[in-house]
Amino acid sequence: MRTSRRALIVAAGASLLPLHPTLAAALVATPSQTEGPFYPAAFPADMDNDLVQMRGQPAQAMGTVLHLQGRVLDLNGRPVEGALVEIWQCDAQGLYDHPRQPGRDRRDSAFQGYGRLLAAADGRYSFRALKPVAYPGRAPHIHFKVATASGGRLTSQFYIAGEPGNERDGVFRDAVRDPRQRERIEMRLASAPGLEAGALATTMDIVVG
Repeated sequence: MRTSRRALIVAAGASLLPLHPTLAAALVATPSQTEGPFYPAAFPADMDNDLVQMRGQPAQAMGTVLHLQGRVLDLNGRPVEGALVEIWQCDAQGLYDHPRQPGRDRRDSAFQGYGRLLAAADGRYSFRALKPVAYPGRAPHIHFKVATASGGRLTSQFYIAGEPGNERDGVFRDAVRDPRQRERIEMRLASAPGLEAGALATTMDIVVG
């Protein structure tokens, strides 16, 4: 199982749309957003970049698999090597693995919920996550944090492009007051049959100031 997981994650980086070098200077930075109340109080034993299949767990998490990849870039389009990228999200029922989560006992125990990795020399990162779902008060989203070797920090969230709940979500609206910032946080999802049956895929560059 571990071998197949590694092969699938590696394939994700190679099978989505190609990531061409960014030539334009002065990119628009990914907007900072709230960490929210459910950043892990304790990290899971398995913290790799596959949130859907936990180590030692025979069952796969419920929900639609989403292959999320991209690059960490600076404002001049240069890759940020070795940046620590973290993501966390609720399960397919809208429940986080957190002590403050009401109904936590009902959450999907097969879902890792949190993962991290170091960006490669070309800035690439990739995660096998879930298509996010809505829960009361929030549009579907995936939280992420980036920490660079130079001390840069960014906390933000990704949303599904075209999701009707986005415009009713105050966190989203605050983040896109500059219309150019939409492309930094809105994921355009595509099917990925050649990568994993029934899965979706998206490419999102993270631009840190």
